[in-house]
Amino acid sequence: MDLINQSLDLLQMGGWVTIPLLLSSALMWYAIAHRWMNLNRGYQGTIRKLVKDALADKLQGDSVVIRAARNAAETYFMFKSHTSLKSVLAEESKVFERELARHRPLLETLVMTAPLMGLLGTVIGMIETFESLGDMTLFTQSGGIAGGISQALITTQMGLIIAIPGLLCDRFLKRREELLRDEIYQMQEVVCQI
Repeated sequence: MDLINQSLDLLQMGGWVTIPLLLSSALMWYAIAHRWMNLNRGYQGTIRKLVKDALADKLQGDSVVIRAARNAAETYFMFKSHTSLKSVLAEESKVFERELARHRPLLETLVMTAPLMGLLGTVIGMIETFESLGDMTLFTQSGGIAGGISQALITTQMGLIIAIPGLLCDRFLKRREELLRDEIYQMQEVVCQI
């Protein structure tokens, strides 16, 4: 109960900027969780075995990589005698690439804007501090100098607390996305060599 009260006090001291910061944080963690689940390979083994299992219709699951393998197998059976198999596979892989990148722009935007929102809270807090100095209301209802500085520091801290783990997760998930995209390209090459 004490932790909840302390958290509510911090939110109140941070001013109205804490509300968009909290919403950004919740949305960012949703995007991270969704990307994490979406970037699951869903298959153990080599690319050649993945393609072989896809051609034999033995794949289980619904990950992007497995669906791309199934799609490559279906395309192979439809176009195996056709000379444009590679171009058809390349065109179809764009759908899977877009799916792999889903929520990436949202996550990147939230990671970039969280510190800026914290900075906005800093500016608002400093304005409040200077206003209390100008009015000589050092001990006002809002806390005067201490309240303004507190608001400035709390929102800056919140913005950084949101952005730093978000940035680390974003970098990790980007790397994962690149690896899965490379696997899809390798899959196309294997199918074209059959």
